[in-house]
Amino acid sequence: MLMVFRWMLRIFTGLVVLAGLALVGAYYFLSRSLPDYNEDFTLQGLHAPVEIVRNNDNVPHIFGSDDRDVYFALGFTHAQDRLWQMTMLRRTAQGRLSEVFGNRTLKIDELMRRYDLYRYATEAVAVQDDPTRAALEAYAEGVNAWISEVNRGARGRGAPEFFFFSNEIAAWQPADSLAILKLMALQLTGQLEDEVIRARLSLTLPEQRLRDILPDDPGQAIAALPDYAQIVPGPFPQGAPRRYAEDPLSPFPRRGFSGASNAWAAAPSRAAAGGTLLANDPHLGFTAPTLWYLARLELRSGGVIGATIPGVPVVLAGRSEALGWGLTTAYVDDQDLHIEEVNPANSEEYRTPDGWKKFETRRTIIQVKDAAPVTITLRWTDNGPVLPGSHYDLATITPPGHVMSLSWTALTAQDTSMTAAIRLMGAKSTAEAMEAGRLFVAPAQNLMLADREGIAMQIIGAVPQRDARNQTRGRMPSPGWLAENRWLGTFPYEENPRFVKPATGILGNTNNKTVDQPFPRHLSYNWGDTQRVQRWLTLMKTREVHTRESFIEAQLDTVSPTARAILPLVGADLWFTGEAAPEGTPERLRQRALELMAKWNGEMNEHLPEPLIYQAWMRALQDRLIRDEIGPLADSFTKIEPVFLERVYRNIDGAGAWCDVIQSAQVETCTDMARIALDQALLELSEKYGRNLESWRWGDVHQAAHDHPVLGNVPILRYFVNIRQSTSGDDNTLMRGSPKGTGPDPWLNVHGAGYRGVYDFADPDSSVFIIATGQSGHPLSRHYDNLGERWRRGEYIPMSLDPVLARAASVGDSHLRPPAP
Repeated sequence: MLMVFRWMLRIFTGLVVLAGLALVGAYYFLSRSLPDYNEDFTLQGLHAPVEIVRNNDNVPHIFGSDDRDVYFALGFTHAQDRLWQMTMLRRTAQGRLSEVFGNRTLKIDELMRRYDLYRYATEAVAVQDDPTRAALEAYAEGVNAWISEVNRGARGRGAPEFFFFSNEIAAWQPADSLAILKLMALQLTGQLEDEVIRARLSLTLPEQRLRDILPDDPGQAIAALPDYAQIVPGPFPQGAPRRYAEDPLSPFPRRGFSGASNAWAAAPSRAAAGGTLLANDPHLGFTAPTLWYLARLELRSGGVIGATIPGVPVVLAGRSEALGWGLTTAYVDDQDLHIEEVNPANSEEYRTPDGWKKFETRRTIIQVKDAAPVTITLRWTDNGPVLPGSHYDLATITPPGHVMSLSWTALTAQDTSMTAAIRLMGAKSTAEAMEAGRLFVAPAQNLMLADREGIAMQIIGAVPQRDARNQTRGRMPSPGWLAENRWLGTFPYEENPRFVKPATGILGNTNNKTVDQPFPRHLSYNWGDTQRVQRWLTLMKTREVHTRESFIEAQLDTVSPTARAILPLVGADLWFTGEAAPEGTPERLRQRALELMAKWNGEMNEHLPEPLIYQAWMRALQDRLIRDEIGPLADSFTKIEPVFLERVYRNIDGAGAWCDVIQSAQVETCTDMARIALDQALLELSEKYGRNLESWRWGDVHQAAHDHPVLGNVPILRYFVNIRQSTSGDDNTLMRGSPKGTGPDPWLNVHGAGYRGVYDFADPDSSVFIIATGQSGHPLSRHYDNLGERWRRGEYIPMSLDPVLARAASVGDSHLRPPAP
């Protein structure tokens, strides 16, 4: 027996030693791709030496005597820290994810091939101006220089992910950077989704109820639309909802997640220190690492510093000595679906205003890992590419004998957006910046500007020009063979709205409605915000003059105007219900919850239980109100719709009818629905978190999910690569944190400000910025998540162009040199 024990002990010890050696070996190989920020390099392609100083927060400050060399060094730096992320963005734009991930991403690749973004990007290289082409080429050479160093120096394949997946890295091309910019356009528009859901609901609901559930921005006149079935008689097949949009690798945003942002600016007359102020926090889906990368470039036009996207050689949001710029999604209606009639006698033709015409077709092959290649036929009409019914649930609104095509401003090879971005970095005034915006095509953005003299906001990007006779005004799919439904081009840039030196001295945008012009000179019927702007207006009006700190305070504000407005309406008849109910009963639990809510000020603080109760209550209430009428389509409404709830509980235009459950004989009131929904929410919460309401905590369920899109679901590894942080806010607070809305963790924070910046031109070097994770994409690097905790706490790091401050306590000082002659 003793002998057996000894052998068991020896075997166990041996296994432990082997496991330890395996871990040490794995760490060694994975850590080989960690760059040494003090290492010097001799590289082909440089004209003169370049210095890369990484300050104590690992923000690279790039100094060179030639702009081309600076862009080269930026590409080198991006690749050092984010090579895997860059290659993934490129593969996504190319529709080549399945070469690495197999059938999992086949539907994603198929749709990306149909959009054909990479072909447009390749052709768009030729339309950039000479300085931009030079910047793109130099940047690509810098990326390739690091790839060569990885191959030559056995640097762990460049990133740990390459050990698990394909380690083949194609050379970077100028078109790759343009393709990533077009990929951003795809992620920042959701008009197609809105057209589909409006068409589907119009087949189910009467016009008045459709106005309730898909309301226009309050204050905008509502124009009646024809019923979708009148435009395109059915029958309409029912299709299963698409699931590929839920994949972390999918670039196609779910409805309601197509981009949001905040930006505001103050003129010198409204600033305490007498200099202009600008704050910007663009909102995108959370990932690890975040999409943003902080950098400073010393160009011939001067220093620029701010947020870049790895793979793109521009500072997209930031400042120079003379100018600050920020971006918010403009919500321009830049997409239209068209129903195309296929010739029943020849499936290769479709109807046009001039008769039948052949589809433009091309075949493409998608290579699929561990499976046979898939060949698909791409088709285009005059209106744009044909999208199959299996995507975006289009089958549910496409009648037999027809297909659906898409018009979209990003589908052009004449896209000079990169040239506009390069010129913006060199602009010295708001006027020069607005002129640079003339060349921007997609995605349409609100460009918020501040120079030392004043502030401005310019809408940049192509705005489609529609015929005044358009049958659906771009709000639902329309017959593509009718001339009045086709685009007439785009409006001249001079007609894009701009706001220069406002009399109030304050400008701002939270994705709210910016103009109220009649169709077809409108920008959109769908806007990204009706709530946050109300809180922003309140904060701006409370001060005669503003400071950097007051702008930071607004950026981090977590008070929900929606909760303040909706709760008194929904709970009007519930707050006071007489004597206390017996302990342990649902009635007593409800009373305790209402007592908490009655004293709550609407602050979505991570440490409080009230935000969780409020969110769960409104979520349950909205689902009860709409599921009875629209059935499974209710699954498309994953966010609280404040305008809808207000219409119902104010009974605007008879919207209170939603409260009655059609399938029951009893006539339910809105108070009944509010009470039942609250009881349901409290029951579900108490089953999960216990019956002590006061111990519930919003931040426990509203964690910012900075998850690795590839390794984030892998057991054990996910604990090393995912970054989860307790956060305040919700979808309608200025410090926005949008809940996921689906699955077992519906309140997980998945969409918000991955970058925040506040620029003060009274003292430019006192400007600050932050990103949500860290600069490095390497999970073993201390810079993988080191900025994340400060971001969570609402802290910032200095945004200075002072070289001395950059070198103080820097984490690295690297020199790139050309070969000796």
